[in-house]
Amino acid sequence: MNKKDIADIRKQFKVDTDLLMITDIYNVYVRQESDEIYHEESQAFGLMELEQQELFLANFKKVLGGKLAMKLFEVRFAEVKEGQTDNTQQLLYAGLHTKEVDDWKESMQLIAQKMVKDTQYEKDLVITFIRGKYYKPTKKNLEELEMAEGDEAYTTPFILCSMNHTELPKSSLVFDFIEREFKSSEMTDPVVKLASPIGGFLFPCFTDNAADVNHILYAAGKANKPDYQFIENVLDGEEIMTAEDDKAVFEEIVKHVVGDEVNTKMLANVYDELNRMTTVEDEGEDEDYVPTLDTKELERVLKLSGAEDVDTEKVQQAFQSVVEDESYELKASHVVPSYTSKSIKISTKVANISISPQDLKYVKQVNYNGKRCLLIEVEEDTMIEGFTLMEEELFES
Repeated sequence: MNKKDIADIRKQFKVDTDLLMITDIYNVYVRQESDEIYHEESQAFGLMELEQQELFLANFKKVLGGKLAMKLFEVRFAEVKEGQTDNTQQLLYAGLHTKEVDDWKESMQLIAQKMVKDTQYEKDLVITFIRGKYYKPTKKNLEELEMAEGDEAYTTPFILCSMNHTELPKSSLVFDFIEREFKSSEMTDPVVKLASPIGGFLFPCFTDNAADVNHILYAAGKANKPDYQFIENVLDGEEIMTAEDDKAVFEEIVKHVVGDEVNTKMLANVYDELNRMTTVEDEGEDEDYVPTLDTKELERVLKLSGAEDVDTEKVQQAFQSVVEDESYELKASHVVPSYTSKSIKISTKVANISISPQDLKYVKQVNYNGKRCLLIEVEEDTMIEGFTLMEEELFES
């Protein structure tokens, strides 16, 4: 799935739409540090009170929030293990297409049991499953509008899961209008934190407006902190790489090719070229185009940036040394600094400086009187705590 596919379905999680229909909802309550289901509840989503529907819809929208490879990850299902009877892909596929609500509920219950089988949560946990249909009009000019009668649309059945902790309400002072007195609140029921899901998933993924049942969209609770045990043991998925992982791999590969020491001009040129590639991605007409760095493309970027002694063999060996896979491709958007942070950090013992990638070309490390100095070219006065820094001439001591 690309970011536009995710954004399109995400904005349909609202009450007043006919582009997304939720038929069933199934809630499971698990007590903290327990591996058993304490309570379960299933009903038609349309029969819930409007206020409850709105709370859950906002929660589902939160599950699908965040950037790809940071909070959202397209995970490929691994091959079914021999003798395995609770394979998640098979359970989701069966639950998606069965007409019997009890059969769907039974499949979701098995997945919920896998979630708590080997993991004991520090707080009570609510696991929510929904199933429904997502409609996407075939005409581009109707994408932002509600469907009219007779309009053609792509129809995709889906299952979405959210996981939410609960918390006990804090003690507070309230005023009782009937008794006309102040008293402490007596609320003891746990509150489900629907505003901050700790994880979830969407099945299936959508590719070219068609269902891709071999992939599932996994949602992590925090950016760049996917639960690898959940992906492997609950989703039965293959290993994934985060944006931070890709960035670390890129840095190690470049070090293998050009060495640990680089000049800022070359590094600035690398980031400029990566930024150009990601700008083309954002502005391109092909929504599925994702610029990547394989051995050939990385060789091109390094040579274009002024790196010396770069050849195909050296780049291929670097890939094999770092990721043990010459065919591995890094996503350019994961590597450019603006994707994982808004600035580049320059670290020294004296000070830590943050600078935007496009301004890196104004920074140099120079030798002055036998000492290493950081030289930053500026076009205007430098301000320190509201004071304008005095201009001084460099001279030999």
